[in-house]
Amino acid sequence: MFVFRWIANGLAPLTLLGAIAAYLYPPAFLIFKDVFLWLFAATMFALGVVLDTGELRDTLKHPGRVGLGVLTQFTVMPTLAFAAAWAAGLPPELALGFIIVGCAPGAMASNVIVYLAGGAVAFSVALTTVATVLSPVLTPSLVEWLGGVFLPIPFWPMMLTILKTVLAPLLIGIGLQRVLGKRIESAKAVAPGIAALAIVIICSYAVASNHQHLSEVGPVVIALVVLINLAGYALGWGAASLFGFDRSHTLTLSIEIGMQNAGLGVALALAHFTPLVALPGVLFAVWCILTAAGASAWLRRAESQAVQVLP
Repeated sequence: MFVFRWIANGLAPLTLLGAIAAYLYPPAFLIFKDVFLWLFAATMFALGVVLDTGELRDTLKHPGRVGLGVLTQFTVMPTLAFAAAWAAGLPPELALGFIIVGCAPGAMASNVIVYLAGGAVAFSVALTTVATVLSPVLTPSLVEWLGGVFLPIPFWPMMLTILKTVLAPLLIGIGLQRVLGKRIESAKAVAPGIAALAIVIICSYAVASNHQHLSEVGPVVIALVVLINLAGYALGWGAASLFGFDRSHTLTLSIEIGMQNAGLGVALALAHFTPLVALPGVLFAVWCILTAAGASAWLRRAESQAVQVLP
């Protein structure tokens, strides 16, 4: 149990170490090419195990809140990515890479980060699921509009992928709660560590698969990755406050907006454009995990200290 807890609590440094190792020796992580999507499935299964079904039912009773979150997702980040790429005067391929990342749905990894940060997990899962289901239509439409390039996405194959790697494992994890009964607490102690380990491997694979392009990254590209990520958190928090969300849901929307499914962005870029277009997605995937995981660890410590000082 201790090992899994250690992995979950050390998500940020482990992600950084994995990225460095993948850059220094890519073959060690390229072996995960054929199981990349199943790693996403592992994170969703783990979240299903720890998900509070009562909280999920309560979330589904508030479709307006989910709708506002998804609307924010597909307006704030695409606009932010386009504005940053345009203002920086990036070459077309790199500019398009940022736009693709901005137009992607929220990251599945954000569900784990929300759980670790003490946010509204059910709300996070609902946002990610709805945004991902809508992405076959919204993502290429936004990329065409903002990037000036049509990005064809096979609708049904992508929907099948979503069912396999998001909805099915999540439902299986939820079902496992009933099967295990009182033993579910042991599973809940292990699940976050499994999800965190899968995230580390996903980010490391993204670095390894784009090794040759990372040496070409300039300070402007890195600065834009940092800027877009942090601005996404801030604008997500501001939007949630404007909507009148409570603190838990405000924290969740902030994480959801700041973290993009950069893995999907990388896959789309590699499939339809040049590897250079995928570079912003690779950098964003690693950076947003580091910032979100680091923030979640700080929030957990702050909350723990607050509880200890209470009479």
